[in-house]
This record gives sequence, C-alpha cells and structure tokens, in this order.
Amino acid sequence: MGDILPGKILIADPFLKDPNFMRSVIFLCEHQPEGSLGFVLNRAYPHVIGDLISDLEGCKFQVNYGGPVQPDTVHFLHRCPGLITGGIEVTDGIYWGGEFAEVVHLIKQNKLSYTNIRFYIGYSGWSDGQLDNEMEQKSWVITEGNKHLVFHRNTDLIWKEALKQKGGEYEQLINYPIDPQLN
Repeated sequence: MGDILPGKILIADPFLKDPNFMRSVIFLCEHQPEGSLGFVLNRAYPHVIGDLISDLEGCKFQVNYGGPVQPDTVHFLHRCPGLITGGIEVTDGIYWGGEFAEVVHLIKQNKLSYTNIRFYIGYSGWSDGQLDNEMEQKSWVITEGNKHLVFHRNTDLIWKEALKQKGGEYEQLINYPIDPQLN
C-alpha cells in the first residue's frame, strides 16, 4: 500500500483524462485493503447546503462534488472536534464526519462558520487494489494533507496550490495546458 495513507492528498496528473477526476485534488480519508475513500476538494457543486438539506434552508455554505460514488449522500470535513462529536481525525486536526444534527444546530446558532467545515455531495471510492494500480500508472501525485488545502477559500486554486506544495518539478506542471495538443 506504499505511502497511500489517510490524510494524504492525491493530485491528478495534468494529463489524466478521466472527466470525473481531471485536475482534481482528493483528500484521502480511508485506505484499507478492501478499498479507499476520499473527497474531491476542488470541484464546486452548483448548489449550496441550504438547497440540499431542508433544515439548513437559507444557509449559503458551498458544497463540493466529492466524487462520483453515491451522489445522493452528503458528507463533511471539519476542524471543530470540541463542537461536533463523533468525527474521526484523519490527520492534523482535520475531522471526517460526526453528528450531523449538531452541525445543523451550530450553523443555525451562527456558531459554525464556513471557514471550519466543508460539505461534499458523493465521494470518490476505489475498490480493492484499484488505487494502488492507478498509482503505478502515475495517475496521481501524493502530497501531505493539511488545513490550508482542505479548507481553502477558493476551490479554483487548490490544484495549483497542491502542486506548489509538492514543489520541484511538480510546480512546472501548473502551467501545462489541459490538452497539450492544443498548445
């Protein structure tokens, strides 16, 4: 399983053509022998959380497209373990899930801001050995997950920021066109 671990960031290779993952940055929450799970950090969904959850009607927190699996489910990452119980610490103060009723209450009471939580519709999943195979094919570049990338204010900048964080030759990839044949 190499260095694929929960809390890592998977950066799509600039030439990856899969429309689900082109120029995606995925925060990996789980990597087990039976499969892996994560959330796309940099693909905004066209609705806010208040459009999806009736208890949060009027709330304008952005929702991201977490991935193509179970697009009828809502998930969240946060950095408020003292406010939201039941979350799993993935890495360095970044928590996955928890008591959703508490999240709703905190938002309604203006005690939880968008700077501390991210919502995702669906998730990215890989079956047994699938992610390892994709790594062998060099579909993904791995870097460390951190609050800066997971809770970035501008989803459009996350792919570039993740490559900058990786540094070296990867920084040059930032300027590659999506289709080099058009260059």
